[in-house]
Amino acid sequence: MTERNWLAERFEEQRDRLRAVAYRMLGSTSEADDAIQEAWLRLSRTDATSVDNMGGWLTTTVSRICLDMLRARNSRREEALDDLGPLPAGTHDPEHEAMLAESVGLALLVVLDTLGPAERVAFVLHDIFDMPFEEIAPVVGRSTEAARQLASRARRRVRRAREPEAPAGQRRHIVEAFLAAARAGDFQGLLNVLDPDVVVRSDGAGLTAGSPRELRGAAAVAEQFVGRAQAARAALVEGQTGIVVIIGGQPQLAVRVTFAGDRIAALDGIGDPAHLAQLQLAPFA
Repeated sequence: MTERNWLAERFEEQRDRLRAVAYRMLGSTSEADDAIQEAWLRLSRTDATSVDNMGGWLTTTVSRICLDMLRARNSRREEALDDLGPLPAGTHDPEHEAMLAESVGLALLVVLDTLGPAERVAFVLHDIFDMPFEEIAPVVGRSTEAARQLASRARRRVRRAREPEAPAGQRRHIVEAFLAAARAGDFQGLLNVLDPDVVVRSDGAGLTAGSPRELRGAAAVAEQFVGRAQAARAALVEGQTGIVVIIGGQPQLAVRVTFAGDRIAALDGIGDPAHLAQLQLAPFA
């Protein structure tokens, strides 16, 4: 048996686990396969005789790749990975993909999407795959204690997101209370309707002038919105309670709102004109 064939067999022994890890981190079977492809390429460049624990090495490598993909997701560039040959033979198994999705649960994937990249990686590795924080720390580039805090923060968000969501009428009231507090400059009023770990993201258009593409934490978000939102109003965004900014009679920004119980857990701003034009926006009756 050649060294490459031996290496391919060792890799195949780990494929299912690696795919499960990557899918839970990325929420996409195609991106998970891309991460596995890259892990194979990195392994093929490595002196395998120096790897004492193949499973641990590959899990760490795939995790780091996924972390990079999550960090670059908003402005990701597709790059060809064809310089070192293809991944060892493997097939896309629709039944296996369906089982993967069912095992994770769409609700959990939605919640995971609200986490920061390092939070998501730390949570998945520890809470789902039982990796110790001492091993997670170098993956996310933090201390052991910082990695523990990342997972703890993610765990709190997951628990809150699994609480029953407020009914539709109450969700509208929460959004309107958020906008009223913002316009009135009521900092405490904003804190009252924001989840402590709320995240605000935008596609680059910015939810407020000069705002960053991503902002986390109730205090930081309240500070960003206090005294603003004059042109914003509660509306239906793709049939769900959200926010629309109207200027000159035309929508300039749509915001998808995610709730955790009776608080706002995430605000996702869409200002790109092409994307905005595709959304179904409607005022409340």
